[in-house]
Order: sequence, then structure tokens, then C-alpha cells
Amino acid sequence: MEVITGTSDNFDEEVLKAERVIIDFNAEWCGPCRMLGPILESVAKDLKKTKAVSINVDDEEDLATTYNVFTIPCLVLLENGKEIKRNVGLMSKEDLIKFIGE
Repeated sequence: MEVITGTSDNFDEEVLKAERVIIDFNAEWCGPCRMLGPILESVAKDLKKTKAVSINVDDEEDLATTYNVFTIPCLVLLENGKEIKRNVGLMSKEDLIKFIGE
């Protein structure tokens, strides 16, 4: 799968209706976010059950607020619309694969 750009317009369809989704809350000005983006894109190609969504916190402040995102990058893993775990900060490809747990 590819990483989908999440917005308030497509959030219900792409995130809340998905069985399993990893959300990457990020910003263009954030160095660690720019480093994590390609890692997530690489991992997303091999995901079978988990959808990957990238949300820019500057463009989607309401979504960041809803999920209590105060520090980025912030990864939030949801199952059936409910948060099951979260990680703040940069992580390696191997750690991201373990975090998603697919």
C-alpha cells in the first residue's frame, strides 16, 4: 500500500472506517518528520492489513488536537477507530515494523 495524505475531508473514510491504520502526524519543517516519512513509505509498501496515513499538523490542526498530538513526529496505531498504541519521535524501519506488529 502507499501512504495516504489524511485530511479532515477524508478522515472518516480513510481512518475511522479502516480496520487498522497507522497515522503519522508530522510537519514539513520538522527534521525528524522528514526522516521518518521515507521509512514509513518503505514499510507501507509491505503492509497487508494496516493502512498508512500521513497528516500534516499545520494543515490539520483540528485532527492533531483531537488526538492530543503535542510533539511530532507522532505515530498513532488505531484498530477499528480506537487508539491501541502511540510513539513520539523518530524510529528505525525495524522498530516501526515491530510497532505496527503486522
